[in-house]
Amino acid sequence: MLQDNLDPYVGESRDQYVEPREERRAVQKRTFTRWMNVYLQRCEPPVCVDDLFTDIQDGRILMALLEELSGCKLLYRFRSSTHRIFRLSNISKALAFLDDRHVKLLGIDASGIADGVPAVVLHLIWNVILHFQIKEVTGGLRRHLSLSLSSLSVTSFPSSDDVALKENNNSRYSCSTLPSEERRSAGESKYHAKEIRTLLHWVQRCTSKHGINVHDFGKSWRSGLAFLALIKSINPDLVDLKHGLTGDAKENLQRAFQIAHESLDIPPLLDPEDVISISDQKSILTYVSMFLGRDLAKEKISKDKQGQLRVVHGWETTDNSSSGTELALRSLSSVCDITPLELELLFVLWIMLYCCLILHLS
Repeated sequence: MLQDNLDPYVGESRDQYVEPREERRAVQKRTFTRWMNVYLQRCEPPVCVDDLFTDIQDGRILMALLEELSGCKLLYRFRSSTHRIFRLSNISKALAFLDDRHVKLLGIDASGIADGVPAVVLHLIWNVILHFQIKEVTGGLRRHLSLSLSSLSVTSFPSSDDVALKENNNSRYSCSTLPSEERRSAGESKYHAKEIRTLLHWVQRCTSKHGINVHDFGKSWRSGLAFLALIKSINPDLVDLKHGLTGDAKENLQRAFQIAHESLDIPPLLDPEDVISISDQKSILTYVSMFLGRDLAKEKISKDKQGQLRVVHGWETTDNSSSGTELALRSLSSVCDITPLELELLFVLWIMLYCCLILHLS
């Protein structure tokens, strides 16, 4: 059946996806190398990857990257040597570190990394990106939702802290909660698919309000308009979409990458030519997830400023409660595949049930 051959995040039939494997690997190698260098530049002294398949073979680059991503010390266990056995030992220590954090390592072994096998190295870095970046930012989005809804319940119902906390604990979904041991092997790919769906729903929420429809992490991005709409959603003053509608794909992509780099501090991981010709979903996912991270950082700064204002002016701010309700509903609708009106109805129903529970307990 055609459905069996469809990749929902690329939006194309796998049978029709005929770009040469080596070209796709070359795109991923460039993207992943740039992504790694973003973090490795923070090392003391800074480290740089020139050739990913060669530089990773002794394990030092991998350990340095994991140190920056996790905050845990690993390089003290590195042993510099030209002997293969010591390179394998270094890499095994890094893989054991990842395994302890439930990073998917299926099909990845130390010998493949030490030999610089392209498929193995790219698979490893992709799973590191999934765990430390995509899972992190989508988890941050869910935590933002949980905190927003928890704040609403506390401010709306001042005499029921225990029930509000219980409701928050029951309804909160944390991305750090992994599938149970007996389901992990069968459901691990679905678990990552859930993270990718969350990111896709957030993108759709951001771009659809500007008239740009995104259906996947493949061909939907080739025109460059999706990137421009995403930037406009984060900062409306940075982009005029009318100009994008008249420009060609390469011009739009160049403009979007430049604006994101200069105004949002999002490093340019992609080349316009690669997006137009290959549209590798892993590369696009890696880049787009950085936009969500930037948006969450912006929301946190805004929330901190609002908190400072409440400290100065007191807590009698019904307007802030109203805007908090709207923020929570908008954020929740970006994750759930339902309309804001349906969310409002669910919220009203929840309030009615809550009041009935309070009356019953009293």
